[in-house]
Formats: sequence, C-alpha cells, structure tokens
Amino acid sequence: MNKENYNIYISRRAKKSPFLKNCCFAFLFGGSICALGRIFLDIYLYIGMEQKDASSLVSMTIIFIAFLLTAFGVFDNIAKIAGGGTLVPITGFANSVVSAAIDSKSEGYVLGVGAKIFSIAGPVILYGITSGTIYGIIYYFWTLLR
Repeated sequence: MNKENYNIYISRRAKKSPFLKNCCFAFLFGGSICALGRIFLDIYLYIGMEQKDASSLVSMTIIFIAFLLTAFGVFDNIAKIAGGGTLVPITGFANSVVSAAIDSKSEGYVLGVGAKIFSIAGPVILYGITSGTIYGIIYYFWTLLR
C-alpha cells in the first residue's frame, strides 16, 4: 500500500472529531474556571485583602483545587469533556505537575517525585522563560530606540 492509498484509508477509518461541540465545551469550562477565579477574587477583596494579594491568592486557590481534583482522579474525567478548557488555564499546568508526581511516587520521593515532577511542565517552563527573556530584550531595545 503506497502513501496516498494509506492516507485515503486512514481518512476513511479515522473517527471524525466533533469540532464545534469540542470548542463549545472548551469555551464553557474554561470560562467557568475564569468565572470561579473572579468569584474568589471578589470574596478575597470583600474580606479586605489588597488587589495584589487577592490576585495571587486566587491563582493559588485555583491551583489547589486542580491539585485536589487531580489527586482524587476527577480532573481527568472533567478534561475528557472540557478538552482545552481545562488545559489552557493555570489548572492544566497544575494537573501536569501533580500527575507526574503521582505517577512517579512509587519510585521514591527523590528519584521518583523529585526527578520527574516537572517532566511534563518542564518544557512549558523552559520555553515560557526563554520567550519571556527574548521578548524582554526586544522590548528593552525597542524602548531605547523611541
């Protein structure tokens, strides 16, 4: 079977993705996570926290909730429905770190959890810092030219 015939065969056999449905679920779940964050922000501001502190605490709260849902095996079930709606916000990052830690716990805390906790999130951190640094350098020189 040549490559062209193989591609035709695969396109016929592959399950069609419900693109519109997936986009709607991602939008609804991602928006719900953001709305939940806003609710926490309003609560923290209401009890008298400053904006900067409340914003930081909202991130920590959402991360903690994602950590708990991952630890109890609920996050993956939500992510199957929500798709990118749970993976794009900070919850996806928390899930990737906690999942790697849980998966490698049997290998011990140092060589298992410690060594592999950032195996999934590590590239995100690396390229995030790298792109931020490059952007910062470009911005610095841009402001010098103005």
